[in-house]
Amino acid sequence: MDLIEMFSNVDSSRPDREPHLGIHKKREGGGTLTREERRRRRRATQKYRMAHATRERVRVEAFNVAFSELRKLLPTLPPDKKLSKIEILRLAICYIAYLNHVLDV
Repeated sequence: MDLIEMFSNVDSSRPDREPHLGIHKKREGGGTLTREERRRRRRATQKYRMAHATRERVRVEAFNVAFSELRKLLPTLPPDKKLSKIEILRLAICYIAYLNHVLDV
């Protein structure tokens, strides 16, 4: 079989086909895997879960650093008072509104 014949068998409208081979991946039960089933299997691997957990930890850490930087810019009494994330956001909104008011006066 030459390359032209191999690629002429490819059905691009079927996501469960291997585009370079024109064949289906087989299920354990004999059927073909859908795109969603292949995605679920890939996500079930230990390597994928560990990489995802690492990315999530980095994302959450960056999120928390951003909140702590915002918190440093907001005036509170006492200054070292621990605020929740929602309190930080609400205080930031009020403080921005106050600064806008001061500028308008």
